[in-house]
Amino acid sequence: MNMAPWIILMTLVTLSTICLPTTEGKKDEIVYCSACRAIVDELNFSISQVDPKKTIHVGSFRLNPDGSMVDKKVPLARSETHLSDLLEGVCGSMSDYALYEDPDTQEKQYRRFAPRDGNNADFPNFNNFKFDGPDGSTALKFACESIVEELEDDIITLFSQNSDHVVDKLCNRISDHCKDPKLKNEEL
Repeated sequence: MNMAPWIILMTLVTLSTICLPTTEGKKDEIVYCSACRAIVDELNFSISQVDPKKTIHVGSFRLNPDGSMVDKKVPLARSETHLSDLLEGVCGSMSDYALYEDPDTQEKQYRRFAPRDGNNADFPNFNNFKFDGPDGSTALKFACESIVEELEDDIITLFSQNSDHVVDKLCNRISDHCKDPKLKNEEL
């Protein structure tokens, strides 16, 4: 029996699967960059609402050989436990964002249009927002959930260490979602 045609066929199949480019859906840079920035903004706001005097016990609850227990108090706002809880609900606030087009530069990004609780002075000029119904906030929410799932540990680390320039570190360096120089320096 001649095995040469079978070997050639298997080689061609193997090479075609290796050499053919895989098709992966292209991520919308505006949506993903805006979602990343919104996550940082929402977490910063939520952390600022926690009483700085509140603490939480962390550490193991095992007894040391001498009978003592290592127990440490850390501020609740930046504890891993609290940050994990905040991350679970952060994407729910994406419905408070809409596509904003800068009237001067025509640059687009999602920005918060809804005022936060008790702060009605935050109303923006709605003329520059494009409200595309639930589809826009659904895309932003999906991007948010993807980012949180992919970068949860990095997000918690940055916020628990009270890092400076979290937007730059998370959205530009770690995730690379804000590649476009125009998107990197914009404030929410």
